Amino acid sequence: MVLKNATILVIDDDVDVLTALRLLLKPLVKEVVTEKNPSNITSQIERTSYDIIILDMNFNGLVNTGNEGIFWLNKIRKQKPETSVILMTAYADIDLAIRGLKEGASDFLMKPWKNEKIIETITTILSQKKSQNTQKKHLNSNTVEIIGDSDVMTDIFTKLKKVAPTDANVLILGENGTGKDLIARALHDNSNRKHQPFVKVDVGALTESLFESELFGYKKGAFTDAREDRKGRFEAAHGGTLFLDEIGNISLAQQARLLTVLQNRQVTPLGSNTSISIDIRLVCATNIDPQILADEKKFRKDLIYRINTVDIIAPPLRDRGTDITELAHHFVTLYAEKYNKSPFSFDSGFISKLKNHDFPGNVRELQYVLERAVIMTDGSVLKPEDLVFSSIERPSTATRITTKSLNLDDLEKNAILNVLEKNKGNVSKSAKELGITRAALYRRLEKYEL
Repeated sequence: MVLKNATILVIDDDVDVLTALRLLLKPLVKEVVTEKNPSNITSQIERTSYDIIILDMNFNGLVNTGNEGIFWLNKIRKQKPETSVILMTAYADIDLAIRGLKEGASDFLMKPWKNEKIIETITTILSQKKSQNTQKKHLNSNTVEIIGDSDVMTDIFTKLKKVAPTDANVLILGENGTGKDLIARALHDNSNRKHQPFVKVDVGALTESLFESELFGYKKGAFTDAREDRKGRFEAAHGGTLFLDEIGNISLAQQARLLTVLQNRQVTPLGSNTSISIDIRLVCATNIDPQILADEKKFRKDLIYRINTVDIIAPPLRDRGTDITELAHHFVTLYAEKYNKSPFSFDSGFISKLKNHDFPGNVRELQYVLERAVIMTDGSVLKPEDLVFSSIERPSTATRITTKSLNLDDLEKNAILNVLEKNKGNVSKSAKELGITRAALYRRLEKYEL
């Protein structure tokens, strides 16, 4: 949870406010510092870097401007522009708070506040900062951004760091939309071949007639339309990485031809009698279930051994826990910039609705859903009703690939998600179906941050 490592400074001349916020936040964050005198702000932020400053809008005339909050906000922004500021204001100061947002505040809270709203606002700001500042944090890559810090993604990053520097052939398994192509690219960009070509081929889309000419190349005159020599994808990837996507969809005849090339490390272009040596690192991907790949009537076992020195399973979005919040902030920020819109904030139910959706289309579906929301929303706050899930995407048990986790927490969490999805978020029905009380279900929702 992003809260646990946060440092927060609260500035208010009301001792009761400082005490209440310290008691609320202390169990949740790394450090809470309170300050009654705003004149000490400069020295406070000089000594310590705070993730968030909660700043009252009005003090006892210490700065004779009539809008002390704006004065101190500008001081903070000038001294520590990377620090997020949340303004605290009474209802009468709402216009001043809106001015504060234009001056660079991250958000504002109304007095009297609701504890849940404060925690939600802080969590949203921290998640957004993490999404913006954590590009390529796990991998030394200039071209790939893989976002996420859930346990399953941490395992992926660990495996990538071990496998990428080698020349081992890798088979990436996972449902559609899980980012298999990003993993393939990350393997290349973190390998010793990163300055050599990365060539991607969707082999599942190649017809029988195009398979050999596309992969192995051809000589002029090899067939009717062969008007000049052309390198195949194997030769084009020489020295680098060849990524064969949808490898599980090729025919047995195509598998036999591919196996021969991999065994001999040579290709023979159509219309030629001369073989060409190739030096490639092979990465393959498929959404086919491993049990289907193990069926020799569908896929040659000797080819599986060739392409599968190491396998990496791209986890479905429903198994990635809090990553959905980080991804949501990333995509909303991306599309707000693309469509020249002001930065968005999230209504309290927005993330909850995302987390309660099964996302059969995985990260790709999330991306399209959020792009649609950014385009269609008129205001600056995204609400649950802005999320429209496509009826095209349907979960398919035939293509689902699981990480086979037997962890009890994972099993319980997935059961809760499935029942909530089935009952369209109705807590009472879901609790009854799960055989627990509403209170027990709410505790589990909080435990798993759903």
